[in-house]
Amino acid sequence: MDDDLFARLRTSLLAGLPAEALLTDPQVTTSYATDMASFCAAGTPAAVVLPRTVEQVQHVLRTATALRIPVVPQGARTGLSGGANASDGCIVLSLVKMDRILEISAVDRIAVVEPGVVNAVLSRAVAEQGLYYPPDPSSWEQCTIGGNIGTASGGLCCVKYGVTAEYVLGLDVVLADGRLLRTGRRTAKGVAGYDLTRLFVGSEGSLGVVVQAVLALRPAPPRQLALAAEFPSVAAACEAVCAVMEAGLTPSLLELMDRTTVRAVNALGRMGLPEATEALLLAAFDTPHAPEDLAAVGELCTAAGATAVVPAEDEAESELLLQARRMSFPALEALRPATMIDDVCVPRSRLGEMLDGTAAIARAHDLLIGVCAHAGDGNTHPIVCFDPADEDETRRAQRSFGEIMALGLSLGGTITGEHGVGVLKKEWLARELGPVGLEMQRAVKQAFDPLGLLNPGKLF
Repeated sequence: MDDDLFARLRTSLLAGLPAEALLTDPQVTTSYATDMASFCAAGTPAAVVLPRTVEQVQHVLRTATALRIPVVPQGARTGLSGGANASDGCIVLSLVKMDRILEISAVDRIAVVEPGVVNAVLSRAVAEQGLYYPPDPSSWEQCTIGGNIGTASGGLCCVKYGVTAEYVLGLDVVLADGRLLRTGRRTAKGVAGYDLTRLFVGSEGSLGVVVQAVLALRPAPPRQLALAAEFPSVAAACEAVCAVMEAGLTPSLLELMDRTTVRAVNALGRMGLPEATEALLLAAFDTPHAPEDLAAVGELCTAAGATAVVPAEDEAESELLLQARRMSFPALEALRPATMIDDVCVPRSRLGEMLDGTAAIARAHDLLIGVCAHAGDGNTHPIVCFDPADEDETRRAQRSFGEIMALGLSLGGTITGEHGVGVLKKEWLARELGPVGLEMQRAVKQAFDPLGLLNPGKLF
């Protein structure tokens, strides 16, 4: 960006923002350039804005439209696809200061929040009123509701409760030209018009900037009880997953960790998980009859070939098992200098093929690839561990990453279940959608953002 345009941008932004909301020092703004994804292109932002009000967000978008400057919305930047990465000369619009919980209604079972509210903060606030907000990404202590909406985040409880999209009833969105759009409802039911709310969920900030959300809540369930089952093979563990689902059981959590992941978690957190197992399946229930439900799962696991089934003795031990699962990503990241985290979701019935195929890819490329999975909904996270200083290993890692996505598509799956497309998977999105689907997606983008200013270079 040339000096004249930068001066005009700064003057225009300060006309509607307090000075402390605008950052232009390059040593500061460059720290906002990326999220947590590896090997995703990022540019240098011209400015970072941290608004506190809807009116300030509108001012930023009007300024950007007038000066034809791209805008990259951001939350906590815990994303894993480069969806929040800056473009050269852009305005980074960080929503983290808009962090108020505006309303919690036990009667209507809704919460109204700003986009910068941290997921765990909201979850604890509604729990104090006997309510429950189910979506719980692994980064729930850091990630924001706005970011969760942007990427349609999931979490450990999706097998029973579904993903973020299931809980977004309505949105306030600032459009590219600064207009404020209100979508959806506060009511339990409502089908008027096109469902624009769901259109924005998962749009990664490419259609508008979410400034308020109406979220559905549920009554707080009983505390979870969990069990761990050890298997001699990943295939046997996947057979148990299919048996649990076919039996009509409704676990609140059904997670799988392969041997590499189990060992990594033990190394990082000294969790005492069984390292001899080839696959560890974690199941939990938050039902009134959790011990009986777990016993039924235990029988199915044994029938599928489990070598050990160990129920947690109490809620505290159950929570330790869940902590071990949440530790999977950082534990695998600690094994090598860099990681590429895949997010391929396949039909549950093809889960065993997906994991066996991933293991074959790891062997073919002589790479360390650990897999943790939301097994109950078929969402796998193969994590490719490598050293970026080793050019050959880096090439093999990138090749394996693509082969894993191709495998998922060949099994009737999708390239992302909850992490989004961003920069990392945009080429693969085109393959999944096909030419007609891609044309329709681009038409939607054109309708909402005709100048192409919102999060350019992402998705497609």
